[in-house]
Amino acid sequence: MSRLARQPLTVIVMAQLFGTSLWFSINGVWFSLAGELGLDEGDLGRLTLSVQAGFILGTLALATTGLADRFSASRIFATASLLGALMNAGFILAATSPTLAVLLRFLTGLCLAGIYPLGMKMVIAWTPSHAGAALAWLVGMLTLGTATPHLMRGLTLGLPWEGALLGASALALVGGALVLRLGDGPHLPPTAGPIALRGGLEALGMPAFRAAASGYFGHMWELYAVWMLVPLLVARELGRMGATANLIPFVAWLIIGIGLVGCVIGGHLSRRLGSAWVASRALSVSGGLCLGYPLLAALGTPPLMLIALLFIWGLTVIADSPQFSAMASAGAPSHRVGASLAIMNAIGFGLSIPAIWLTSHLWMIQGPWVLIWLLPGPILGLLALRHFSTKK
Repeated sequence: MSRLARQPLTVIVMAQLFGTSLWFSINGVWFSLAGELGLDEGDLGRLTLSVQAGFILGTLALATTGLADRFSASRIFATASLLGALMNAGFILAATSPTLAVLLRFLTGLCLAGIYPLGMKMVIAWTPSHAGAALAWLVGMLTLGTATPHLMRGLTLGLPWEGALLGASALALVGGALVLRLGDGPHLPPTAGPIALRGGLEALGMPAFRAAASGYFGHMWELYAVWMLVPLLVARELGRMGATANLIPFVAWLIIGIGLVGCVIGGHLSRRLGSAWVASRALSVSGGLCLGYPLLAALGTPPLMLIALLFIWGLTVIADSPQFSAMASAGAPSHRVGASLAIMNAIGFGLSIPAIWLTSHLWMIQGPWVLIWLLPGPILGLLALRHFSTKK
């Protein structure tokens, strides 16, 4: 057994952290980039949506072609990391061209489809006996990877924003190399041949998978819009305090990155209380903040208190995600786990697109009140979870 294979979960989650640093790399350097090129929040929304759209197309392609279940998960992961690193770095040359910039962010999202779902499949293949807790670490690292560009931007203040993007690409290359060296796990289900779209949707006909996926869809309506809005919300509160804008990337990194702690705590609790229990509690808290935060902001609540609420939001908004994935993987056909998770991801990320578009375009008009538009997601997710136990 290789040295890496002795700690497979550690290797996979670190590779996930490095690979998914590509996801919000532009958001991490946004204030510097926007100031240099004269961009606004609508441009941020378009670039973020491009990544989501690429990810959706990529996951659909993996599912409907059968690639997710026909070929080595580690090789797909490594190849996607390499290509994603190149697309992300290429943005530096294309930033002044709106069309090319959007295209490269779309291609980056396409590559991320070979990182996130395949990472989930590898975790299940290496640690099938405690998937919920293991996936908690994986999704936690996705969260920290999402936050990492904000930290990199904070650490490179005063330096060109291009350096942070190159750093994210370098991390992705390291992540791909780690997974390639590790290889596939010993508990992968048997490979399956090419499938049509209806074959990829097979799992949605299974009650347990459908209930878990429905909860995940509600969660996804909220998640990425909140992550996109975090720097804007932080900037608002720090501005009210008269604090330096240099603090924005550090605080945004902490708020998003604390989701790792939420995922790990949720994974630990899931081993005793079950994934559905953890998911419902986390979704209740984050959903309550969709309503409570803008109300408190309108009442003139002190900035420090609102920032504290953002930390609670960061802790809970992602804690339910690995539990939805664990429930879905347990309810999916064993020979279509990769395709089923890819389809679920595609639909979930598809739902994130209108949420991101809506909140980014209404931010200048409504400010924190845009968070109200995210409330239907947690409500519908909780309704789906109410019926999960009856559908097993």
